[in-house]
Amino acid sequence: MRTLLSVKIDAITDRHRSKRDFILHDNLWSVIILIGLPLVFYNGLSQVFSFIDTLIAASMGPRIVSIISFISQIQLLFTTLSAGIGLGGGILIGRAIGEHNTEKEYRLIVTLSMMIGLLILLTVGLAIPLAPWILWFFKMPADLFEPGLIMFRIELSGLVFVFLNSLYFAIQRARGYTGKIFSWNLLILSLKLTITLFLVYVLDIGPISLSVASFIAQGLVALLAVGIFFVHEGASFKTIIQKHKTGFTECKEIIHLSLPVFLEKFIFNYGKAVVNGMSAIYGSMAIGALGVSNRIGGLVTMPPIGFQEAEATIISQNLGNKNYRRAFDTFKVTCMINIVLGIFFFIAMSIFKNDLIQLFSKGDPLFSQEIAKVYNYERYASILLAISSSVMGLLYGFGYTRLSMLLNLLRLFVFRIPPLWYFQHFTNMKTEGLGIAMMISNMMMGISAIVGALFIIQRWRKGLIRTSHNKK
Repeated sequence: MRTLLSVKIDAITDRHRSKRDFILHDNLWSVIILIGLPLVFYNGLSQVFSFIDTLIAASMGPRIVSIISFISQIQLLFTTLSAGIGLGGGILIGRAIGEHNTEKEYRLIVTLSMMIGLLILLTVGLAIPLAPWILWFFKMPADLFEPGLIMFRIELSGLVFVFLNSLYFAIQRARGYTGKIFSWNLLILSLKLTITLFLVYVLDIGPISLSVASFIAQGLVALLAVGIFFVHEGASFKTIIQKHKTGFTECKEIIHLSLPVFLEKFIFNYGKAVVNGMSAIYGSMAIGALGVSNRIGGLVTMPPIGFQEAEATIISQNLGNKNYRRAFDTFKVTCMINIVLGIFFFIAMSIFKNDLIQLFSKGDPLFSQEIAKVYNYERYASILLAISSSVMGLLYGFGYTRLSMLLNLLRLFVFRIPPLWYFQHFTNMKTEGLGIAMMISNMMMGISAIVGALFIIQRWRKGLIRTSHNKK
């Protein structure tokens, strides 16, 4: 006689099977759009909410915008840890789902959870005490240091919840439940905005409100989402652990895929922090202008990244099911969608860029000029960046994380920092040099990504593609 636990596990498995069959066999355009749209909407809303956050900071002055921009780049260095592990784990979970191997799926989820838990202990335990030295290392301007340190420590404390949320989202993304990701992230963004507005305009706490609001919103959602998830599926985990030991094998597989992604994202964001430090030569306002330009540019780049994330999930599951042609067709369809998005948003942002710049400058003509000097150049790479997003989805899905790492390192350390250094030392250009360096690096990233995609496609045609199912 079947136990209540086995019935519950079977019900969960049937629900996952339905989603898996949709991804593996349904019309590919429908699959990509339905899986990708929630992520696109989330990324778009995330940028809108980031816009509002920056507008609130701008209402306190360009100095506060510069602090937020500087700290956010350093914080991204830490979130790359969970992002890298989550992406590698998600690729493997997706392949296990495609293989119809439920036991392996749960073993990977349990291992991924333990790795994120260890990451929380190590990162938060070391980073918070070392916060002043971290800011000093990245050359935060002296006039921003004192208020920046307080906000930075709050942001570091919130990493506990950011890591837990990234774990939950990685699992749901691998399964194709992007609607859940959208819903929970919408809750985070809404809570953060509501709390920020209350703290800033009702309690008049000041710029620290932005960090406190993020801490509270991430914390509430993390406890709720992860709690509900483990209540529903904790029994399944327990059963799998009792039947099959989890540990070294799964951990090794996750690290193999995750390490290049982590290094890619960590070094890239480290380089962006270096660029912020280099920007300080033009004054604190230039850092804020670069941050605002990145916010505006994010409206163009974030929607294609949503389809990129869906693409990697769809490719992973199809590779697990040995549907290699469908995996490559996923890339082709995603690339077409992203090119259309890139063209549309480039036109829209070109039309409304002056209005957006005025919103952030809050009537400060000097700050407005500084923002325009950066974004007027940066925007021209929009379409090539949309293509590179599709290529990244292809590389992540197939597990070519070392190649994706190489492309992003080239983008920063060959195509961005050297041109910026040249403009600073051998030309009379000021802030506009930042914009030109951003444009060059993003355009070259798109061109390099196209070359990378042609390399992968050529290997596939020659039968040289290596996956967990197809060894060279």
